[in-house]
Amino acid sequence: MSDAVSRGATRPRLTVLSGPSGVGKSTVVAHMRKAHPEVWLSVSATTRKPRPGERHGVEYFFVQDDEFDKLVANGELLEWAEFAGNRYGTPRQAVLKRLEAGEPVLLEIDLQGARLVRQSMPDAQLVFLAPPSWEELVRRLTGRGTESAEVVERRLEAAKTELAAEPEFDTTLVNTSVEEVSRELLALMRVD
Repeated sequence: MSDAVSRGATRPRLTVLSGPSGVGKSTVVAHMRKAHPEVWLSVSATTRKPRPGERHGVEYFFVQDDEFDKLVANGELLEWAEFAGNRYGTPRQAVLKRLEAGEPVLLEIDLQGARLVRQSMPDAQLVFLAPPSWEELVRRLTGRGTESAEVVERRLEAAKTELAAEPEFDTTLVNTSVEEVSRELLALMRVD
């Protein structure tokens, strides 16, 4: 029997953070990881172009459509989805390796991805990040200034569907304060 088992320790569960576009998922995760870098954040592959300041292998693995097709065909993604005309996916092996090593793992993904993770890993903990209000979500999305009005409109339409899916999640956190939500997320992950 291993020391971890004899002490009654449990392997960390995969935690999935999801919510509508613009709710502040990336901001919350960045704040949390400054204080707790031991929380491993899976880096998704995407076919979208980098935004200013984003780096390959840090925020995302930026890949071409044909590369993404190969990842899907080879079963190398835990989940993948198309959103706003681009595809996003979570590399499977990296997640499994970290969980097996006993490290807390966090996925920051969209609703489609969260549903697929629930199917393939039913013991994953799904956390929904909600905006304080619809008006605040609209303000955040339009205030980015990084996307066309058409893309913003698509994201707002998708957000209505995403907000309606909140009951599918194990827990909901309302993003009124990045600091407070980060603390709550850490507590859910049981990171000391």
